[in-house]
Amino acid sequence: MSDDVLSVIPSDPQWQPERDAVDAVVALVADLAPGRFGGVAVEIDVSWYDAPNAVDCGANLERIGCPLCRGDVDPGWWGDLLEAHRDEGFPTLAVEVPCCGGSTTLDALDYDWPCGFARFEIAVWNPGRTWFDGDELARLAAELGHPVKQIQAHV
Repeated sequence: MSDDVLSVIPSDPQWQPERDAVDAVVALVADLAPGRFGGVAVEIDVSWYDAPNAVDCGANLERIGCPLCRGDVDPGWWGDLLEAHRDEGFPTLAVEVPCCGGSTTLDALDYDWPCGFARFEIAVWNPGRTWFDGDELARLAAELGHPVKQIQAHV
């Protein structure tokens, strides 16, 4: 069985909220995604990481583009990176891209379906909805105390 996951992460991959701010954000997320999807109950997971972790879009990913040469980044290279850093996260987001050999950062790559990196994540499993709208994201950011972005994964 496959799942959909709607994640909310800080826009800055290094930023983490104060722990006491998280309960209010989780309650707001629960209000915004209270439904069921295909008979599967919504589950909300909160994760804290020592180093930025990849928050990818799973099977939704269609293409990764290079911000330097505008070419395609090899999806095999991307998958190998995710696997290599699955347990400990990314101590640095700096990379040399295989398409042109240039230096950039992983969060600067052009992902066709958003992906991100974060030390904090709220993941809503089978939310029964698609993206949060702009007003909802603004409310989540205000509660968290930092701008946020969202990643929608199909796993």
